[in-house]
Amino acid sequence: MQTKTKGLIIREQTIGESDRLVTLLSEDYGLIKAFVRRAKSVKSNNLSATSLFAYGEFSIYRGRDAYVIDNAVPIEIFFDLRNDIERLALAQYFAQLTYYLGSEEQPSHEMLRLILNALHLLCKGSKDISTVKAAVEMRMLCLGGYMPNILACYRCGEFETDPMFFDIEEGCIYCKDCYRNNALTAPLGVIAAIRYICLVEDISKVFSFRLNGDNLKILGDICEKYLISRVDGKLTTLEFYKSLT
Repeated sequence: MQTKTKGLIIREQTIGESDRLVTLLSEDYGLIKAFVRRAKSVKSNNLSATSLFAYGEFSIYRGRDAYVIDNAVPIEIFFDLRNDIERLALAQYFAQLTYYLGSEEQPSHEMLRLILNALHLLCKGSKDISTVKAAVEMRMLCLGGYMPNILACYRCGEFETDPMFFDIEEGCIYCKDCYRNNALTAPLGVIAAIRYICLVEDISKVFSFRLNGDNLKILGDICEKYLISRVDGKLTTLEFYKSLT
């Protein structure tokens, strides 16, 4: 049975001389691994539409052993990512996160929108790259089932003190009176940003917060460490991105 869905190519691998095996984050069916016959041929209509970071409409059917993409219509290729190695490396990191945190056979509308918005911002260059990275990490964790307990102090229920503390291991926050030795100091501005990233309903607005200087660095440190603690896999793309920065 053939079906159509919109999606983003987050992984590609050459098979043989001209075929591709791709992983697609689809709007309707989550992560899909599919073959694209003769995709590497210069005469193929699917050459650019099934390359890494290609967003489009895909016609898919179930073959004998795997899914097959027999037609792809590109909507956005995000070609400008190739103009900046740092932004390209960050996009590859986002793709790897999607691979680890996405689900098969589950609608992934919000995760797809999050990544598309992030790639658009990376191409446009209108948003601080550290802001984009932190927002994607934390919201991706929420979508993957790892939302931290950030509404109030985990022990006493205090809504906010200055500062508060984020516990990476437990995935919660503490007030200044319930502080644990291994928790990271988080000024109120950082806690407000984390709450916003996790709770804002419109996924397109997840990047619409402002932090500067030390607070942005603290936010980035918390989001990255919390993500590393929850993802079961080696984040080689993160290592490469950090080697550039």
